[in-house]
Amino acid sequence: MSYFPMMFDLKAKKILIVGAGYIAYEKLEKLLDFTLDICILADNISVKMKIKAEENNIKIINKKYEENDYLSYEIIIVAVNDITLQKSIYLETRSSRILCNCVDKAEYCDFIFPSYVKKDDLIVSISTSGSSPAFAKEFKKYINNVIPKDISSFLKEMKALRKTIPKGKKRMEYFENKVKEYIKTWN
Repeated sequence: MSYFPMMFDLKAKKILIVGAGYIAYEKLEKLLDFTLDICILADNISVKMKIKAEENNIKIINKKYEENDYLSYEIIIVAVNDITLQKSIYLETRSSRILCNCVDKAEYCDFIFPSYVKKDDLIVSISTSGSSPAFAKEFKKYINNVIPKDISSFLKEMKALRKTIPKGKKRMEYFENKVKEYIKTWN
């Protein structure tokens, strides 16, 4: 069965990344598009990770993971090469409502990181449910190239209009027509 595509508000959600190598860095970069409430826990932190954390005022705990280190977080990303540790952390989190993602084992994941394109308020998520990460990567490039350059302006205008036009059928029809006309300008 495939993963359910869901947009999730990270506001007031504390995130722990266990690990500080290449994959952990990739996860940090993605998360920074949506939140700064992140903590990195690792006993060996790459220079690149340390610089990115300092640039974004991200807390670093320089130590090995110990049992219950996850307790004050809502989301935990386990990006270490040690599969035994990934499994151990995942199993620890089962007794809580904490969402866990272990980067190497889908069976230790409550969620996955899709490929995505983000242009201000527009977010397009791409997943092949693990079938072909290479396809998702290339399709992301394709999508990125077909999104109009003025999409941010259009969405800001739509957001402002939504605040001024009363809800109802006429409003819905107005917005549908406005979007259709905007999309016609792409050709």
